[in-house]
Amino acid sequence: MGPGRIDQIIVTPLKRISVAGGDVMHAMKNTDAGFAGYGESYFSWIKCDVVKAWKQHAQMTLNLVVPVGQVRFVFFSQDKPNQFREERIGNDNYARITVPPGFWFGFQGIAAGDSLVLNMANILHDPLEVSKKELSFSSFDWTL
Repeated sequence: MGPGRIDQIIVTPLKRISVAGGDVMHAMKNTDAGFAGYGESYFSWIKCDVVKAWKQHAQMTLNLVVPVGQVRFVFFSQDKPNQFREERIGNDNYARITVPPGFWFGFQGIAAGDSLVLNMANILHDPLEVSKKELSFSSFDWTL
Protein backbone atom coordinates (compact mmCIF):
# COMPACT_ATOMS: atom_id res chain seq x y z
CA MET A 1 0.00 0.00 0.00
CA GLY A 2 1.46 3.32 -0.99
CA PRO A 3 -0.21 6.61 -0.19
CA GLY A 4 -0.10 9.61 -2.44
CA ARG A 5 1.82 12.75 -1.66
CA ILE A 6 1.54 14.16 1.83
CA ASP A 7 0.08 17.35 0.34
CA GLN A 8 -3.07 15.30 -0.42
CA ILE A 9 -4.01 15.74 3.25
CA ILE A 10 -6.61 18.54 3.20
CA VAL A 11 -7.10 21.14 5.95
CA THR A 12 -10.50 22.87 5.69
CA PRO A 13 -11.36 25.87 7.88
CA LEU A 14 -14.77 25.34 9.50
CA LYS A 15 -17.55 27.74 10.43
CA ARG A 16 -18.14 28.60 14.05
CA ILE A 17 -21.29 30.63 14.43
CA SER A 18 -21.73 32.65 17.62
CA VAL A 19 -25.27 32.49 18.95
CA ALA A 20 -26.76 33.43 22.29
CA GLY A 21 -26.48 30.48 24.64
CA GLY A 22 -23.59 28.76 22.82
CA ASP A 23 -21.83 28.50 19.47
CA VAL A 24 -22.84 26.30 16.54
CA MET A 25 -19.82 24.47 15.12
CA HIS A 26 -19.97 22.94 11.66
CA ALA A 27 -18.11 19.65 11.06
CA MET A 28 -18.95 18.24 7.59
CA LYS A 29 -21.51 18.25 4.82
CA ASN A 30 -21.75 15.68 2.04
CA THR A 31 -20.92 18.48 -0.42
CA ASP A 32 -17.58 19.31 1.28
CA ALA A 33 -14.16 18.54 -0.19
CA GLY A 34 -12.89 15.44 1.57
CA PHE A 35 -16.29 13.77 1.90
CA ALA A 36 -15.72 10.20 0.73
CA GLY A 37 -18.91 8.57 1.99
CA TYR A 38 -20.03 7.78 5.50
CA GLY A 39 -19.34 4.75 7.63
CA GLU A 40 -19.30 5.96 11.24
CA SER A 41 -18.33 8.79 13.57
CA TYR A 42 -16.52 8.42 16.85
CA PHE A 43 -14.90 10.58 19.52
CA SER A 44 -11.58 10.15 21.27
CA TRP A 45 -10.51 12.09 24.36
CA ILE A 46 -6.83 12.93 24.75
CA LYS A 47 -5.16 14.43 27.80
CA CYS A 48 -2.65 17.28 27.64
CA ASP A 49 0.85 16.13 26.56
CA VAL A 50 -0.33 12.55 25.86
CA VAL A 51 0.66 11.13 22.46
CA LYS A 52 -1.40 8.51 20.64
CA ALA A 53 0.70 7.14 17.76
CA TRP A 54 1.18 5.44 15.28
CA LYS A 55 -1.71 4.21 13.08
CA GLN A 56 -2.15 3.67 9.37
CA HIS A 57 -5.46 2.90 7.65
CA ALA A 58 -5.46 0.84 4.46
CA GLN A 59 -8.96 1.86 3.31
CA MET A 60 -10.38 4.44 5.71
CA THR A 61 -10.47 8.15 4.90
CA LEU A 62 -10.42 10.13 8.14
CA ASN A 63 -12.09 13.49 8.68
CA LEU A 64 -10.73 14.84 11.95
CA VAL A 65 -12.24 17.74 13.91
CA VAL A 66 -11.34 19.01 17.39
CA PRO A 67 -14.40 20.76 18.88
CA VAL A 68 -12.88 20.96 22.39
CA GLY A 69 -9.27 21.80 23.23
CA GLN A 70 -6.28 21.79 20.87
CA VAL A 71 -4.56 18.81 19.21
CA ARG A 72 -1.34 18.42 17.27
CA PHE A 73 -1.52 15.88 14.42
CA VAL A 74 1.57 14.48 12.70
CA PHE A 75 1.54 12.58 9.41
CA PHE A 76 4.12 10.80 7.27
CA SER A 77 4.34 8.35 4.43
CA GLN A 78 6.26 5.10 4.84
CA ASP A 79 7.92 6.00 1.52
CA LYS A 80 9.35 9.16 3.17
CA PRO A 81 9.56 8.33 6.91
CA ASN A 82 11.54 11.47 7.81
CA GLN A 83 9.26 13.92 5.98
CA PHE A 84 6.59 14.94 8.49
CA ARG A 85 3.54 17.12 8.17
CA GLU A 86 2.22 18.72 11.33
CA GLU A 87 -1.20 20.36 11.76
CA ARG A 88 -2.71 21.87 14.90
CA ILE A 89 -6.47 22.26 15.14
CA GLY A 90 -8.99 23.01 17.85
CA ASN A 91 -10.37 26.04 19.67
CA ASP A 92 -7.71 28.39 18.29
CA ASN A 93 -7.81 26.98 14.74
CA TYR A 94 -11.18 25.37 14.10
CA ALA A 95 -10.76 23.20 11.02
CA ARG A 96 -11.17 19.68 9.62
CA ILE A 97 -8.26 17.52 8.48
CA THR A 98 -9.06 15.00 5.73
CA VAL A 99 -6.56 12.13 5.61
CA PRO A 100 -6.67 9.65 2.72
CA PRO A 101 -5.75 6.01 3.41
CA GLY A 102 -2.10 4.99 3.62
CA PHE A 103 -0.55 7.70 5.81
CA TRP A 104 0.94 7.02 9.23
CA PHE A 105 -0.38 9.44 11.85
CA GLY A 106 -0.35 10.24 15.52
CA PHE A 107 -1.75 13.00 17.69
CA GLN A 108 -1.02 14.83 20.92
CA GLY A 109 -3.17 16.86 23.30
CA ILE A 110 -1.68 20.36 23.54
CA ALA A 111 -4.36 22.26 25.49
CA ALA A 112 -4.59 22.42 29.26
CA GLY A 113 -7.02 19.70 30.30
CA ASP A 114 -8.60 17.23 27.91
CA SER A 115 -9.18 17.67 24.18
CA LEU A 116 -11.83 15.92 22.11
CA VAL A 117 -11.17 14.49 18.63
CA LEU A 118 -14.03 13.60 16.27
CA ASN A 119 -13.39 11.27 13.32
CA MET A 120 -16.05 11.04 10.62
CA ALA A 121 -14.88 7.97 8.74
CA ASN A 122 -16.00 6.81 5.31
CA ILE A 123 -16.15 3.14 6.39
CA LEU A 124 -16.97 1.19 9.54
CA HIS A 125 -14.08 0.41 11.87
CA ASP A 126 -12.37 -2.87 10.93
CA PRO A 127 -9.42 -4.00 13.08
CA LEU A 128 -7.97 -5.85 10.05
CA GLU A 129 -7.86 -2.59 8.06
CA VAL A 130 -5.62 -0.64 10.45
CA SER A 131 -1.92 -1.10 11.24
CA LYS A 132 -0.48 0.06 14.56
CA LYS A 133 3.10 0.69 15.68
CA GLU A 134 4.78 1.80 18.89
CA LEU A 135 5.75 5.43 19.40
CA SER A 136 9.40 4.54 18.73
CA PHE A 137 8.46 3.42 15.18
CA SER A 138 9.16 6.97 13.98
CA SER A 139 11.93 9.44 14.70
CA PHE A 140 9.47 12.34 15.18
CA ASP A 141 10.25 14.48 18.25
CA TRP A 142 6.99 15.11 20.13
CA THR A 143 8.57 17.68 22.43
CA LEU A 144 6.61 20.93 22.44
